[in-house]
Amino acid sequence: MALMIEKLLGFVMVLARISAFFLVIPVFGWKSIPARIKVAMTVLLTIFFSMITPISVNTGQISSTEAVLLMANEATYGLALGLIATFVFAAVKLSGRIIERQMGLAMAQILDPLTGERAQPLGSLLEMIFIMLFLSANGHHLFLLIISRSYDSFPAGSIPTIPVLTEGIIQAGSTMLLHGLKLAAPILAAFLLLMVVLAVLARMVPEMNVLFVSLPLRVGLGLLMVAIFMPFISSFVGEFAKLMEKLLPL
Repeated sequence: MALMIEKLLGFVMVLARISAFFLVIPVFGWKSIPARIKVAMTVLLTIFFSMITPISVNTGQISSTEAVLLMANEATYGLALGLIATFVFAAVKLSGRIIERQMGLAMAQILDPLTGERAQPLGSLLEMIFIMLFLSANGHHLFLLIISRSYDSFPAGSIPTIPVLTEGIIQAGSTMLLHGLKLAAPILAAFLLLMVVLAVLARMVPEMNVLFVSLPLRVGLGLLMVAIFMPFISSFVGEFAKLMEKLLPL
């Protein structure tokens, strides 16, 4: 009986970390995926990892309160790792939003079929393309590798190192902003050149309505630059894996 309780507690501890991780990461944490599939996938992964994961505490000599705290610790680890992956993953969508603001499409909104929330069309399009490239490159294996390596650095039952996890989340947020701006930088440069040309035309032809002329030009230039920019999204797939290795506190 004691052995069964020990195995069950170890299983629940692993389940807490994996559930928290897959709750927030992109692709697997979206509302478009049925809850049954999420539960089945989480349980199968928990069964696998519980068989190979060592427990750093004696689960046979702890109280119910300590067991709840251990599960909370595991959920904290999983949530922190998931947030880091989510922030870096959102760099492509952030770059799309920056481009949309330059095109004058900031007020255009659609219902994102992946998350069930309102989003901008161009940002959602770039995100979908990045997702297809990411999955075609077996990027989902990276998420499993993150979970596997997390147990090497933070064994099940260990006390959370909050400063380390917090630093990783903050760095991931900074990386999201930095790489989102880097991805949008060439298109921002094109819009800057367009603004200079329109300013010169406004001085040369004062009777021209610059605002009326600039709106279709900004939209057309934005769509053209995004079409040119599409092939370079694939390069961020490899960059994403490198960023995970640097940012994750493993």
